[in-house]
Amino acid sequence: MSNILIYAEVTRENYLHTVVFELAYKAQGLSKKLDNASVSALLICKTGLAENFKEAFINSGFDYVYIAENNRLTHYSTELYSKIAVDIIKEIKPDIILVGATTQGRDLAPRISSSLHTGLTADCIGLDINEKGQLAATRPTFGGKLMATILCKTLPQMATVRPKVFKPAPENIVKDTKFIYIKPEIDNINKKVEFIEFVKGLNTAINELDSADIIVAGGRGMKNEAGFELLKNFAQCLKASVAASRGAVDMGLASPDIQIGQTGKTVTPKLYIACGISGAIQHIVGMLDSDKIIAINNDEKAPIFEVSDSGIVGDVFEVIPELIKIIKNAGGEETPDINII
Repeated sequence: MSNILIYAEVTRENYLHTVVFELAYKAQGLSKKLDNASVSALLICKTGLAENFKEAFINSGFDYVYIAENNRLTHYSTELYSKIAVDIIKEIKPDIILVGATTQGRDLAPRISSSLHTGLTADCIGLDINEKGQLAATRPTFGGKLMATILCKTLPQMATVRPKVFKPAPENIVKDTKFIYIKPEIDNINKKVEFIEFVKGLNTAINELDSADIIVAGGRGMKNEAGFELLKNFAQCLKASVAASRGAVDMGLASPDIQIGQTGKTVTPKLYIACGISGAIQHIVGMLDSDKIIAINNDEKAPIFEVSDSGIVGDVFEVIPELIKIIKNAGGEETPDINII
């Protein structure tokens, strides 16, 4: 019988990364197409920490959880984690391995695939099982202009998926999860890199976007710094977080930390307002799963309108000030000539 293995990443704060639960729910759907293949997790952590996560694993639909604990694993280490992962994978022989495309996952996954001499499809935005029972992993290609569905010729089939691409289960999926402890053989491994201290950066925008209910994003159409100041004022009125397209970042109008899209972040707010963003596929893949999308653009044929729930055709420098006035209950002036589509 086929089986699916998910790498259960532990954050610096000693929590399971949310991408674990997103992949777990997606794996339930893949499992049904593989004659109810088992869904397992691989947890690598410091001694005693696994106990904190057992209830979460039981409620997330995992059949098995393989646990490697050791006090040398308190902080992520490429050498130690990849050695343990490869040893366990060789033992349990999963058909599919899914890893979150986080900073840690992007370091670990290629190490595993290289050691196992198997393929790896990175930064996927879609996963499915084809008619032959193979993992069909979809990702943007050719600079985001096309979507490619990639099949792996070797086992295990590997893919990394960005956080927020899939949603976690709307309710608990309770199973009789079996926890299997494996003693890691790492005593004779000398780490080339030693963790000393983690210094948190001053810019917390990237974390704000992860949890934001409302995001106001600006693109090339915001034109200049004054345009982005207007965008920030608009966001402040809505108590929203500010984001940007790659075009705006390339123009120097915003920090890469708040870039949304293929080479930035993937977000799923309740409301996403795209201002002066044309809607290239590179950007759309990062915000498509927002609950509600509103676009403001002066080009009625802009691709962004094709994925929007509502759209305003008009100049952002006329529309946004009017919206700010409405929000502040300070109307009275004539609204600009706009069309709701």
